[in-house]
Amino acid sequence: MWITLRDAWLAYSQPRVLIMLLFGFSAGLPFLLVFSTLSAWLRDVGIERATIGYFSWVGILFSIKVLWSPVVDQLRLPFLNRWLGQRRSWLLLAQAGIITALLLMTATGPVGHLERFAWLALLVAFCSATQDICVDAYRIESAPEELQGAMAAGYIFGYRLALLVAGAGAFYLAEYWSWAIAYQGMAVCMLVGIVTTLLVREPDIPSREFLSHGVAAWLHQSVAMPFIEFFNRFGRHAAVLLLFISIYRISDITMGVMANPFYLDMGFAKDEIANVAKVFGFFMTIAGSAIGGIVVVRYGIARPLIVGAAMVAATNVLFAIMAASTPNLTWLAAVISADNLSAGFANVCFIAYLSSLTSRQFTATQYALFSSLMTLPGKFIGGYSGEVVDQFGYPIFFSYAAILGVPAVLLSWYVWRRSEESSIATHVDSTTDDDHSLRH
Repeated sequence: MWITLRDAWLAYSQPRVLIMLLFGFSAGLPFLLVFSTLSAWLRDVGIERATIGYFSWVGILFSIKVLWSPVVDQLRLPFLNRWLGQRRSWLLLAQAGIITALLLMTATGPVGHLERFAWLALLVAFCSATQDICVDAYRIESAPEELQGAMAAGYIFGYRLALLVAGAGAFYLAEYWSWAIAYQGMAVCMLVGIVTTLLVREPDIPSREFLSHGVAAWLHQSVAMPFIEFFNRFGRHAAVLLLFISIYRISDITMGVMANPFYLDMGFAKDEIANVAKVFGFFMTIAGSAIGGIVVVRYGIARPLIVGAAMVAATNVLFAIMAASTPNLTWLAAVISADNLSAGFANVCFIAYLSSLTSRQFTATQYALFSSLMTLPGKFIGGYSGEVVDQFGYPIFFSYAAILGVPAVLLSWYVWRRSEESSIATHVDSTTDDDHSLRH
């Protein structure tokens, strides 16, 4: 069946989806500021590529947020909780921390104060990861499962809009003023998240009492039960699902660490990178996200996961070809188009899939586990990306990143087959029950 404009309108015009767009913007803005935009700042002031690669390990905090997600899921903040509620109080605290840390980064700078600068980047990442825990829980708790594809697409739209601002916007400001001015501008943009947090309603969540029955009881309920519930629900398939989650995005995360240094080393100017890689790439990502959201609504989640994984791995091959060629803006635009279209499509499908795995009883903790696993291997391997480029060059690096995506394609097929088998089993059980009812 064809996807119609009416399908798109019904999916994306709902107020809950628009709210997720704004929260997606707030979540996406600080990510690049401790990832590829930060890599460009460091490279632009003469920091070595190997050091830049190790700097990407700041982002590992996004991958271990599951460690403090039970606290965010359960702890009621004094004063703020009574005013805003559980989710919004943590959101406000995290967003205020991001703004403060960004401003301190601009006052410090990397030259001559690299260690202090790294600690401040770490603080931005910690607060941003905490914000992600809250936004993910808010998204899942605010809409039914059938709307999660559209919610994910709205989130991705806002997230990618923020990447445009934190990518192209920061590059423009750095080109014509300075990197300090760029990061100060990003701190101001974070006010979008704070205003949204203050205006939206708190979602309906189960009543939680922190430490009401003692520390041991709380640890069992808040830390152990989310994992026990997941393994009980999926049985012997649980370990395979966690492996799938951990490798699905390993290819594009590994490649992303060296993307901006690659553009600079190829000889492209910062404003050219902003125009092509950021602005033009943004629209391609939005197109991919919109297509992915509608496809999930119409055709389910499993089959699009295979397509998304294959597309992401294939685009890294295009980067390898470009790295072995003469720098050309047209070729750059073509590769960026394919890469961002694939990434947008794959991310929406994957976020919808992770949301479908989450129990409403342990929303924040379980989704934090999934999203932590989703990024941890890529962040860890990406830390060595500078060393790989220095020793083997960019063509080999991008080919290696493409090969890392092959297991994700294979496990996507496994997830699809398992979902087909589950559907058949459910249908057979339903038919058997109907026959039994008719006989009696």
